[in-house]
Amino acid sequence: MATVKSELEELYNQSIKLIKEGQVVTGKIVSIRPKEVLVDVGFKSEGVVPITEFTQGDLEVGKEVEFLIDSIENDAGMIVLSREKAVRMQGWDKIVKLSQEGELVEGRPVKKVKGGFLVEVMGIEGFLPSSLSAFKGVSERDILFKYFKFKIVKINNLRRSLIVSRREAVQKEKEVAKDKIWQDLKIGQNYPGTVKAITDFGAFIDLGGVDGLLHITDMSWSKIAHPSEIVAIGDKIEVMVLNLDKESGKVSLGLKQRLPDPWQDIANKFNVGLKIKGKVVNILPYGVFVELEKGIEGLIHVSEISWTKRVNNPGEMFAIGDMVETQVLSIDKDGRRISLSLKQLESNPWIDAESKYPVGTKISGKVRGFTEYGAFVELDSNLEGMIHVSDLSWTKRVPHPQNVLKKGQKVDVVVLSVDSQNRRIALGLKQLQPNPWVEIAAKYPLDTVLEAEVVSVTEFGVFVKIEDELEGLIYASEIDKDAAAKLNAGETIKVKVIKVDVEQAKIGLTSKI
Repeated sequence: MATVKSELEELYNQSIKLIKEGQVVTGKIVSIRPKEVLVDVGFKSEGVVPITEFTQGDLEVGKEVEFLIDSIENDAGMIVLSREKAVRMQGWDKIVKLSQEGELVEGRPVKKVKGGFLVEVMGIEGFLPSSLSAFKGVSERDILFKYFKFKIVKINNLRRSLIVSRREAVQKEKEVAKDKIWQDLKIGQNYPGTVKAITDFGAFIDLGGVDGLLHITDMSWSKIAHPSEIVAIGDKIEVMVLNLDKESGKVSLGLKQRLPDPWQDIANKFNVGLKIKGKVVNILPYGVFVELEKGIEGLIHVSEISWTKRVNNPGEMFAIGDMVETQVLSIDKDGRRISLSLKQLESNPWIDAESKYPVGTKISGKVRGFTEYGAFVELDSNLEGMIHVSDLSWTKRVPHPQNVLKKGQKVDVVVLSVDSQNRRIALGLKQLQPNPWVEIAAKYPLDTVLEAEVVSVTEFGVFVKIEDELEGLIYASEIDKDAAAKLNAGETIKVKVIKVDVEQAKIGLTSKI
């Protein structure tokens, strides 16, 4: 009988785990009471744990959970267990391992303290210095009790304390995300991105950790003056990867490449001679760009604006947004150029110019503009002719045509020549009067001495007025340099005629008498 009893005791003892205080064991929840939970850990008596140490997810009869043995036996003869201490002990072991491996840990700031935050990481309280928090500009309500990733930067095994860094975790997360993006990026594929910065030459797009350049030429099939016409900072856009260089970290992106190239089918859309309407989208000194359809623009060169008018500033005739009808002159698909014309829509008045304005014809016109060498006169057919400065007066030296004519003035002129091919009409004002130089030559023969009034002093001589509307030139070699420098306009000087050129309409003088 005694033998049987001893065998039963031995079997009972073998069925009971050998446990000791401070040990972490696995137990099964057998009963849930209002303030405590009973747990079977395989010992002769059940263990008791305060219900406050459980999370809602762990409170389930039959569920196995790990506990730390706080005491083998309390006053009621039960094992005292701790769920929180087991979590902390296991958390510490895991923290030590993750710290050694350089892995990130998850935790939550639970309190703002001087110099930083107290952070709960796997049941262990750590310290997050403000300098390592990366929470600049973030309110406390968006920080406390919110979960973040941290990197363990310092650990104290004796005190079981640790210092963590959010800043280094953020950096590592960025590097991980960046590596993943580089692995995922493929040329020709589309990816979402956010406009991060804009420059004159393009925009930088954040692809989620990797920045790419969207060059201005890859934004639109249409010409644009600045990237801000297409994108703004903060815009969410989808772009295509055009090129990758991981070594330099450069990514080239395209926006227009996501859409068909409108120039591919250009031959079927437009042909030479086609009359088409478009919108003025850009005005430059050399011409006007017209948008014929989205992504396709043509140029009206200044020479193709009018048959009759000189166009020095297209901005005086056009405004951005104007609708104009044009004619297609040429198409260069490879160069992506279309030449347009406005004047080809009208008949060419120069074809009949020679027959309409025979040389010697006296006609009237309006002074339209000036250059240093002449005045432009608009004729009744909208054609334009020019009076050269040398054809304004037979006898008077004219420094500038505005000394004789005014803009808008109506004048009578004589047609001197017509060049339809080069679209030029030469006009004369002085030719309305007979050439007086034969008479002048007779009136002022060589060696004639006379008093003349100083008009101006130049490097090549002194101009003097011989009579109204008649000037002569004292050559620089025919007057003392110092004496010439002392002369003033309006003074009189004695001169002698040494040359009369009827063909060139000039009188040469000397002061050396």
